[in-house]
Amino acid sequence: MPIGKVKWYDPDKGFGFVSNPGDEDVYVSRHVLPEGVDELVHGQRIEFDFAAGKRAPQVLRIKVLETPRRKKGPSRKPAELSSMVSDVMTVLETQVQPTLAQGRYPERKTGRQVASILRAIAKELDS
Repeated sequence: MPIGKVKWYDPDKGFGFVSNPGDEDVYVSRHVLPEGVDELVHGQRIEFDFAAGKRAPQVLRIKVLETPRRKKGPSRKPAELSSMVSDVMTVLETQVQPTLAQGRYPERKTGRQVASILRAIAKELDS
């Protein structure tokens, strides 16, 4: 049985694809998931049997080799995140927007700081 990694899996749609070393990707349906497994996570290692399907190879049996990594919840409190959003809006309004209105980009240091804060906010909102 080959060992591959989950490329993607959509639990709402009930299917996804697994990488098959040295060959094309293999289709996996929720119907072949082991008992107690509701979904597969990107990068999760699995062992599987497969056969040729109508359009692509199809998984027949799966053995999960590693448990999925669970996403952590937000690490900041809402009040702290609110403060970050307020601060970045102030910087955008006072330092970035006026410079852009003059037809120039902001200084590299300012741009990096704003980008770093925006990434942190996006990461928190996405978790």
